[in-house]
Amino acid sequence: MKHKLVCLFSILVIVSCQTKEAKINLEAPETPFHWNAATIYLLLTDRFNNGDETNDVNFGRTEETGVLRGFEGGDIKGITQKIKEGYFTDLGINAIWLTPIVEQIHGITDEGTGNTYPYHGYWAKDWTSLDPNFGTKADLKEMVETAHQFNIRILLDAVVNHTGPVTEKDQVWPEEWVRTSPTCTYQDFETTVSCTLVENLPDVKTESNIEVNLPPALVEKWKKEGRYEDEIASLNSFFEETGYPKAPRFYIMKWLSDYIKDFGIDGYRVDTVKHTEPYVWQEFNKICNRAFKQWKNENPKQVLDNQDFFLLGEVYNYAISHKKAYDFGDKQVNYFDDAFNSLINFELKWNALQQDYETHFSRYAKVLSNELNGFGIVNYVTSHDDGKPFDLKRIKNKEAANRLLLSPGTAQIYYGDETARLLEIGGTVGDATLRSFMNWDQLNSLTETQNILAYWQKLGKFRAKHPAIGAGSHQQIQANPYVFSRKFSTEDFQDEVIVALHYAEEEKIIDVESIFSENDLLFDAFSEQQVKVVNGQVRLTSSYETVLLEKLNY
Repeated sequence: MKHKLVCLFSILVIVSCQTKEAKINLEAPETPFHWNAATIYLLLTDRFNNGDETNDVNFGRTEETGVLRGFEGGDIKGITQKIKEGYFTDLGINAIWLTPIVEQIHGITDEGTGNTYPYHGYWAKDWTSLDPNFGTKADLKEMVETAHQFNIRILLDAVVNHTGPVTEKDQVWPEEWVRTSPTCTYQDFETTVSCTLVENLPDVKTESNIEVNLPPALVEKWKKEGRYEDEIASLNSFFEETGYPKAPRFYIMKWLSDYIKDFGIDGYRVDTVKHTEPYVWQEFNKICNRAFKQWKNENPKQVLDNQDFFLLGEVYNYAISHKKAYDFGDKQVNYFDDAFNSLINFELKWNALQQDYETHFSRYAKVLSNELNGFGIVNYVTSHDDGKPFDLKRIKNKEAANRLLLSPGTAQIYYGDETARLLEIGGTVGDATLRSFMNWDQLNSLTETQNILAYWQKLGKFRAKHPAIGAGSHQQIQANPYVFSRKFSTEDFQDEVIVALHYAEEEKIIDVESIFSENDLLFDAFSEQQVKVVNGQVRLTSSYETVLLEKLNY
């Protein structure tokens, strides 16, 4: 197996894992997939890669918009293209999270941020259709199947609690479906749940069990498209089989579960979780897993493993410090049990700014193995709706990678973290500045950008190969240079890793006896030299600050 020399890095990583071939083989033997060890790649479908320029304009969306507030051309085909090129594999990605791809409102809005089209996907008009700007259901089918061939899982983004805004082209849903006031004030549980997130974003009455008819505008749309009878038959079948009332939330959850049943997506990232009654997510969990089992039964050759459907919740401002209980002030809510497998952790960026590595890493590992045992967190340093990322100026790219990819828990790379895509764009208002188009041009032309990507790739592939990093136990070995171990095991798999940060260049003497045995032969993937464990240590000389050592079996 060939290994590229990569320089300019400051991490030392030493690895011991099982191998299954008698020759040099640095690939882990059938590494088990664990969501806490996974690396998720979050991208805005419209801003990543344009694979089909013929679908760039639809529904007459041609009015001038504010900066970065219109469609830019990215689509599902563009994502599939990058999967086939190996871009995600080279970065160690286990799962791709797409922003919502269902059909969006057709009109334009101006809520004080400049004319805006629904390029981000969070303003649904019809949950049963894909927005043509993003692609077709055939495109989605190809993307999921291609991703699975590369052992990459697909997460779509679910919006259950609101429709898109009202525009000249998009009327409000009936009052038995949505409320249009009051606007949330976020003072307590009630003023966070029974209200609209912002003005002109109708809130679905998810608390209601009263049976409602389909919105007339949706019926008219389906009839015009020639699929009304099929949609009604599918709905009737769902409600007869499940026994749920024809209440607003169950229509939407049924429509979202169809993407599981029909395409085999592996999970949902769920938007605005705390703005809906907690029991709704327990219901959604059951509906999603029901659909996932059906897809597995009908597509046995495409099944990746026996894991349940993955639900990731966005409880805005949830932090690992909260453990299982999110506090509204007047009420604490556990969103994990019987609902979400994992929640997004909004705290990591602050830990990275204020804590040393050991304080950060050891606490995360402790909480995950105790209070959150059986569940998980998803860490990030940058996101599509967090205006205060860890490294706004993109001047700490290496530390950002260290903090994210070496932290216990699931890692979420936001598209362009790995290429230092700019997060400050002149003329933008609000979160649009975080959502520029992927900087492929810089990646293709600038050595500095290529070096940044190479660093993220090295850590990303290492993390993908070794579940001990995200899902293992943690133990500090040495304070300066900082050295720690991670250990992960199942009945038939063992993974032990040593990681050191900020080691000196040139000659390196590394204590490895807590992991490796005397006379073990190791390989440094940076300097491409073999070293042997002698007296519990390895010695090697290289010009790199980073060393990656793995045990060789012959």
